[in-house]
Amino acid sequence: MTLNPRASWSSYLRSVSRRLILGGAAIAAGATLLLPAPASARTAGAVPADAPVRAGAVTTASTTMSTTPVTPAAPVTAPVAAAGAATATAPAPSTVARRLFRAWLRADRRAAARVATPSAVRAIFSYRYRAPDEFAGCRGTACRFVHTSVRVRGGLNGVLMVVSGSKVTGVYTSRLLTTPSAAARHLFSAWRRGDRNAGLEVATTAAVGRLFRTAYDPRGVRHIFQGCTPEPRGHACAYYYEGGAMVMHARGSATTGYEIHSIGYLAD
Repeated sequence: MTLNPRASWSSYLRSVSRRLILGGAAIAAGATLLLPAPASARTAGAVPADAPVRAGAVTTASTTMSTTPVTPAAPVTAPVAAAGAATATAPAPSTVARRLFRAWLRADRRAAARVATPSAVRAIFSYRYRAPDEFAGCRGTACRFVHTSVRVRGGLNGVLMVVSGSKVTGVYTSRLLTTPSAAARHLFSAWRRGDRNAGLEVATTAAVGRLFRTAYDPRGVRHIFQGCTPEPRGHACAYYYEGGAMVMHARGSATTGYEIHSIGYLAD
């Protein structure tokens, strides 16, 4: 078959031209992909820096560590009142004792009841002697009012008040006992309770010191009171026990009262 040279050349040129056009389009498309995108396109899908983060969403901002220092919250403290503001300070024992003493001098039981327990009020208002004339001070919470112008029985020599807080809770007084046996029984009872102040109500300081040198033992020997018998300077009141006896020597009279002056011991 014979080919027309002119027709063949025309076909060839058309084929080459089509290839050039297609190739140029492809190159242009590739170049477009390589060019940087416009600013509007770059920010179209971006999350603004100040946009709130939804729960569960993971973003670059949520994983960025903040370098801003965080100030810890100050601890919350409740106001604490001063120790002395919550409760009133208790007065000194001497102040409380003097208040009761003055109420007694005025025969004011109502005022006495404000600063003393009922038993303390009864004790001070039953005092048989005239009022002590001197305040002898306090030793700890025990305050004494003593006689300087009259002789009373017992080593207490007046009134002793025991103060607790703002009240007098105990009162010891010199006793006016009209029998020697009453004095002996009172002293023995005080010894059993271990109460030296009660012993001083009816006995001299020396007698109380001798008796309380040994503590009463409730599981020890039994003491049996045998009564009081006259002796040259008074009465001897005896407590017998297995193996011996304790003798309390009483001095005084029914008018001035009796006291235990001294104590002795006898062995079988």
